[in-house]
Amino acid sequence: MMYHSLSNKSIRRSFSEALREGLAPDRGLYVPEQIPELNWEDLQGMNLAQLGTAMLAPLAAPSISQDRLELLLGDALNFPIPLQPISDDLHMLELFHGPTAAFKDVGARVMSRLLAETSQERLTVLVATSGDTGSAVAQGFLNVPNIDVVILYPSGRISHIQEQQLTTVAENIVALEIDGAFDDCQSMVKEAFLDRELQEMRPLTSANSINIGRWMPQAIYYAWATIQAKEALNFVVPSGNFGNIAAGVLASRMGMPVRKFVAAVNANDGMAEYLKNGQFTAKKSVQTCSNAMDVGDPSNRPRLEWLLGPAIESMRRHLTAAAYSDAQTIEEMQAHWLQHQSLVCPHTAVGLCALADAGISGPTAVLATADAAKFGDVVERATGQTPEVPKSLRGCLEKKKESVRLVASYSALKGYLLDSRKA
Repeated sequence: MMYHSLSNKSIRRSFSEALREGLAPDRGLYVPEQIPELNWEDLQGMNLAQLGTAMLAPLAAPSISQDRLELLLGDALNFPIPLQPISDDLHMLELFHGPTAAFKDVGARVMSRLLAETSQERLTVLVATSGDTGSAVAQGFLNVPNIDVVILYPSGRISHIQEQQLTTVAENIVALEIDGAFDDCQSMVKEAFLDRELQEMRPLTSANSINIGRWMPQAIYYAWATIQAKEALNFVVPSGNFGNIAAGVLASRMGMPVRKFVAAVNANDGMAEYLKNGQFTAKKSVQTCSNAMDVGDPSNRPRLEWLLGPAIESMRRHLTAAAYSDAQTIEEMQAHWLQHQSLVCPHTAVGLCALADAGISGPTAVLATADAAKFGDVVERATGQTPEVPKSLRGCLEKKKESVRLVASYSALKGYLLDSRKA
């Protein structure tokens, strides 16, 4: 499979090359030149690794053989992703049973193995995080040979557990604490990828959802949910950078039956406004209690336009979006606890908020993106309950935080990357 930049179709790369580069030289996102069409009936009865192999094999060929890919996915996806019934026609797709208790474990763990399989050079994975991406990347790439990881996160804008997960890993992982917002972190990372001088001295690749290796594996769990349900579903997706929901749309374009996609966003409502009035305006991100969705200029918007068609009418036929305040999020967390005796993280709660307003009917899955314990303070404030911390998260809470503080400027990041390379 060949990939091209969404900004310039003449920029073409193989799977391994696009995986390695992350972002195209013209700042465009890579997409496959063809979307494979799968026979949905052939996928029934497969386990998770087999399903993932069937979906990714045509996208990774010939860089990775099908047999090898199945071994890599079996190792990466070694945790359950259950579709749990909540009430009539309502299910929760639990994506928080991986090592960092968040949905991004899927993409990060798969990507780390794909990259190690296809690249032999010494690389630095450079990634910006609004919360869960960084910890998933840190664990996914921990001690992977020939890989260093540098994670940028906005100081004071992620939860305590999220910060501990980023800053206590050590080994080949470094956390940069940036005096700014997530959008500043993302802008600094994007500029680094376009700096030829820096790339020559310290080769970089990305692990955000801009990278095909992080983005495309997420399509697997949409298909897995549909197989578990044995029927087409509506998917309600808490959304920030919109890579997650773009992966769901990719699965549908590959042959997965689906009813509709609903993007649930917080006060960072640029995409909701876009679908409403037909014009996108990038905004500076604002801080909310669902911090992993605090993205003012979602990077994956061009992929959604490519998948659904650039005309706003075409996008609206398949996708709706709605925005919710912190007050509404807190109220929904409390209501869900009282009704179901179940605690949800604030991002999942934003998804639950969208159910009443989405105008959808039929079987529906809300993506539960993180364990409630990752946002214990918010959960306790909303419900009066203290969520139990999963065993996978307890260890990091006892370790000392280690981070490097930087101002929100590209020159500071470049200076760090070049200086630390010499150390």
